[in-house]
Amino acid sequence: MCFVRAYLRASTDEQDANRGSGALQVFVAERGMEIAAAYVENESGASLKRPELFRLLSDCKPGDVLLVEQVDRLSRLSAEDWQRLKEAIGSKRVRVVALDLPTSWTMATGRVDDFTSRMFEAINAMMLDMLAAVARKDYEDRRRRRAEGIAKTKTTGAYRGRKEDTERNKAIISLLRKGVSWSIVMKSTGAARGTVAKLAKRLAEEKRAA
Repeated sequence: MCFVRAYLRASTDEQDANRGSGALQVFVAERGMEIAAAYVENESGASLKRPELFRLLSDCKPGDVLLVEQVDRLSRLSAEDWQRLKEAIGSKRVRVVALDLPTSWTMATGRVDDFTSRMFEAINAMMLDMLAAVARKDYEDRRRRRAEGIAKTKTTGAYRGRKEDTERNKAIISLLRKGVSWSIVMKSTGAARGTVAKLAKRLAEEKRAA
């Protein structure tokens, strides 16, 4: 028996990683299926450092479905990292299904003969590669435009950077001072691991300075 495992990702703490869950629920319901487990995280799609994605793959059995709303939720990776992720997925014999990739939809049920299944797997692999490349280009274009915008505003003295969530960060530091584990801090505040790590480093530096 295969399981459908949903992967939901957003790039920053300010974004809601669960925003695509409704569309995924509708997709499986229309096919008489259910989502067995959802894996949610706020991490960059341009990085392979995504604990929830790899926890999903670790939990998978051959034939399980990795369900995403869009291919870019799975990958904005460089070509090399995308190849590594594909190899990890392939080693688990996981079927990737994305709502923005109709050629993958038949993989959700597997109700096709062997020849048709193999044809769709080949087409799906090609389309996944193409969409992953498009997602990476979009990521690089947005970074370039942002860097150009920052450079322009710096020349006028208007650049101030991203506003810090001071209240949340005070709460995180307070928990860290009490010795609360990072995983609990992340769950209780909704902060990403990178944010907790940055504040833990700041706290350590303050202690050394004192």
